[in-house]
Amino acid sequence: MILFMAMDDKTEKPTPKKRRDTREKGEVLKSQELSSAVVLLSLVTIIKTFSSYIGLKVSSVFLELRMDTNLESANFDKDFVHNYLIKGLVFILLCIFPILVAAVLTGLLVNYMQIGFLLTTKALRPRFDRLNPINGLKRVFSMRALVELLKSIIKITILGLVLYSTISKKVDEIPTLVTYDLGTSLDFIVDLALEVGMRCGLFLLVIGVLDYFYQWWMFERNLMMTKQEVKEEFKQLEGNPQTKSRIREKQREIGMRRMMHAVPEADVVVVNPTHYAVALKYDPEKHQSPIVLAKGKGYVALRIREVAKENNVEIVENKEVARALYDTTEIGQQIPESLYRAVAEILAYVYRMKNYRGGY
Repeated sequence: MILFMAMDDKTEKPTPKKRRDTREKGEVLKSQELSSAVVLLSLVTIIKTFSSYIGLKVSSVFLELRMDTNLESANFDKDFVHNYLIKGLVFILLCIFPILVAAVLTGLLVNYMQIGFLLTTKALRPRFDRLNPINGLKRVFSMRALVELLKSIIKITILGLVLYSTISKKVDEIPTLVTYDLGTSLDFIVDLALEVGMRCGLFLLVIGVLDYFYQWWMFERNLMMTKQEVKEEFKQLEGNPQTKSRIREKQREIGMRRMMHAVPEADVVVVNPTHYAVALKYDPEKHQSPIVLAKGKGYVALRIREVAKENNVEIVENKEVARALYDTTEIGQQIPESLYRAVAEILAYVYRMKNYRGGY
């Protein structure tokens, strides 16, 4: 009951950060049932593929033993037994090596397809909370443990039925094996084992696919977050006050440089002698009214004046207009209608001064 109440609080979808953190801990979406089924089917297929190769190797070993004249006069001493043991081990390795390699590669491939490439050591770190008996009891009596128990019971039951139904069809032929030669008997046993393996593998594959979707559902359900967790993560992503302060300072520096680059394009800089400065530009083909290219007060106003002087931009002192422009208009915006008349007079004065200097 407590578990479901806790899950009810988790109403928010997991964030990308939550998914990354979970993956770094080694907690990934994976179905062991699907991996086992694919590996089993691949083993059966590989054994069928290499059965002629294995049979040929077995025949060659028996033929070698039959033709070995040393067996008749052998004393079966330590060196003799050691020699034939080495031969036997080499034979076994040659037979099973391709099968083992293929099984390992298949296991790696099916796991890679489920979780991708992941290299982390966090899953190997000791977790002392697992030593807590209360947490242990919670895991034993959890919904996941119950589902795993039911899944195991169903799997064992059906596998038993598959094994019984397969062998029962051949049960009448088993007593007659004593009348066959060794090769025929081995062929019968191998074929029967492969048939059982294939049928069990196909059944386990169905179970594995269903289990994968169940594991996906549980994985996504466990990743869900509460509203408080989302808020805490958002605070962490924002960073501490010092970091935010440095970011704002950097943004101001970038904004300052951008403004100063725009000042030389202005038609006029309206200033309150020492406190405010606003750079204006009027292009009737692009805008209905003048726009603010740069503005500032204090040190920023002083810098705007200096850049304007360096680039021969007209500077006009008007306390009221400068303050009004600074308070009502942001950079890149057109001036408000209430300031049309005052700014028009300033621009007219600037244009007259330019014409006068040009004529002079």
